[in-house]
Amino acid sequence: MQKLLKWAGIGLVVVLALATGVYALAWRASEQALARRFTVNDPPLAMARDAAALERGHHLFITRGCQDCHGAGGIGHTVFDAGPVMLLVAPNITPHGLGTRYDPDRIAAAIRHGVRADGTGLVFMPTGDFADLGDADTAALVAYVQSLPASDHDPGHLQIRPLARVLYLFGKFPLVPAEHIDHSPRTRSPPPAAATAAYGEYLAHACTGCHGADLAGQRIPGTPPSIPPAANLTPGPGGLKDWSEADFDRLLRTGKKPDGRGVDPIMPWPAFAQMSDDERHALWLYLRTLPARPGANR
Repeated sequence: MQKLLKWAGIGLVVVLALATGVYALAWRASEQALARRFTVNDPPLAMARDAAALERGHHLFITRGCQDCHGAGGIGHTVFDAGPVMLLVAPNITPHGLGTRYDPDRIAAAIRHGVRADGTGLVFMPTGDFADLGDADTAALVAYVQSLPASDHDPGHLQIRPLARVLYLFGKFPLVPAEHIDHSPRTRSPPPAAATAAYGEYLAHACTGCHGADLAGQRIPGTPPSIPPAANLTPGPGGLKDWSEADFDRLLRTGKKPDGRGVDPIMPWPAFAQMSDDERHALWLYLRTLPARPGANR
């Protein structure tokens, strides 16, 4: 028995030493990622602040999910608590929160590149959804953000917890999305806003952060186990194979699936309900062009 206890103790020490070593590596790798600086040299935005630009920016702020994370009025709030992974808190992005550090082009860099005013990468910012946002749309969105009433609301601070660092070490957690963005300077000109599959593809970029690059569904990175995986949006089995456009439109308008069940609250259907009829139709047209992939539509 004593020998068994001795070997059990040795095994425990070895396991603890390995765990400590892994966490030390994870801490170092994640801290290096958080400290890395990125250079953004996109062409300066051509800003407009007339009523039409602000209305367009407001539309984008709602339908592209900015309000879902940053809250009504952009004052910031807790998005979710993922236990040992992270506490995701979206910051206050009103003029009070952004201060004098962010001019229009730096706000654009935060949106499309996931880069702060000091050049470091934002944590868990869904930059991939916005990397190809058109220049005119970006300018309108920036103008709207800068027009928000200043608020001194303090939503708290994002917390990166131990499991996030370990998952990052093994390439399983998008701690700093700026690491995966094309930062080469370029103009971005989307297709004309119309009820077409091409414009639907442009709109669908906002869906990839949750539903995956191929829109076939995935477990949303960083979310707690209580949140189900994002659905398969392709025409494949377990996806939208047997859905009609009316079914799809109803889900975006009401959050109800064809069988009457509601989608999980993480699905921001109230934002998509604010899309125009042409936008929802364009999105549907694009989704029908995707290769059919198997999946479980939840």
